[in-house]
Amino acid sequence: MGVGIRTRDLRKIYTSPPPIAARGAAFGAGFSFKKKKDAKTLNVVALDGVSLEVAPGEVFGLLGPNGAGKSTTVGILTTRVRPTSGDAVLLANGAGQIDIWQDQVRAKQFIGVVQQRPNLDFALTAREILVFHGAYFGIASAERHRRADQLLEQFQLTSRADDLTRGFSGGMMQRLSVARALMHDPQVLFLDEPSTGLDPQTRLMLWSIIRECNAKGKTILITTHNMEEADELCDRVAIVDHGKVIALGTPAELKASIPGGYVLQLRFSATPSELIERLKRLPGVTEVRATAAGTDIYADRGGGLIGDIVGAATACSADLHDVHISEPSLENLFLHHTGRSLRQ
Repeated sequence: MGVGIRTRDLRKIYTSPPPIAARGAAFGAGFSFKKKKDAKTLNVVALDGVSLEVAPGEVFGLLGPNGAGKSTTVGILTTRVRPTSGDAVLLANGAGQIDIWQDQVRAKQFIGVVQQRPNLDFALTAREILVFHGAYFGIASAERHRRADQLLEQFQLTSRADDLTRGFSGGMMQRLSVARALMHDPQVLFLDEPSTGLDPQTRLMLWSIIRECNAKGKTILITTHNMEEADELCDRVAIVDHGKVIALGTPAELKASIPGGYVLQLRFSATPSELIERLKRLPGVTEVRATAAGTDIYADRGGGLIGDIVGAATACSADLHDVHISEPSLENLFLHHTGRSLRQ
């Protein structure tokens, strides 16, 4: 039974610091602030009309910088953050439409969640964490022990099954968090920045497990600011910034939508208007933009354009001090839409 996800015009406005800010993180990175004239509280617009539809069995990615609204979206879809307005539903074949906030108990039967930061009980062993989670969902004792053993083996945690989790590495905690989310066999799996802080070997193992889950028909929603992760895993990607969806499509479609594909980020000793006009006329150049850091050129080629650029600069008595060339990527798409790097 496939289960999809649909949101319509989701908005979330915080009038007090979100939980991540309360723990001392950078409050409001990427958010929009408005201070009320008649109050001391802030209006923090975390989501500003997000509408998405995720098909059953799809791996869908929310890509954006920290503070873009990715985790808030997942929080709403997993009943942890109450939306200010808008709708969020699960679309279950045979079970109809499930309003996530009007029918939270029923919705939770269909979803598994891996939060951005591991929230394991350090007073329990890995096996106990899995078995207790199964009990929460009413799974019979023999069956939950069988599932726990199966998941411990799948996630290469059998040798540490009876150890307290306080001694686990970050990668082991993340693997156990995913195993716990799968204990009740959910149809939809939410992974909030699952690769953050993982070593390359553990990250590749996690990607393999995500693909295995998807091959079994599970719908997966991943939030990430890692372009490679989105490109490797996702059928479709929504790029979000300041609580809004700024682009949506397959990774190939999104990269193909960049004017020219390649981005050359240049820094000159001077950029007179004559130089900008000369750059615009170079063969293969589709767009030239002045930025705070220098000049960005969108073109259908990369290194082959440098000679022409140097020639144009020399004709305008300017020196080329620095150049960075990027091939077509989701990072370039974000740069095109926002004028800044995805990692900023």
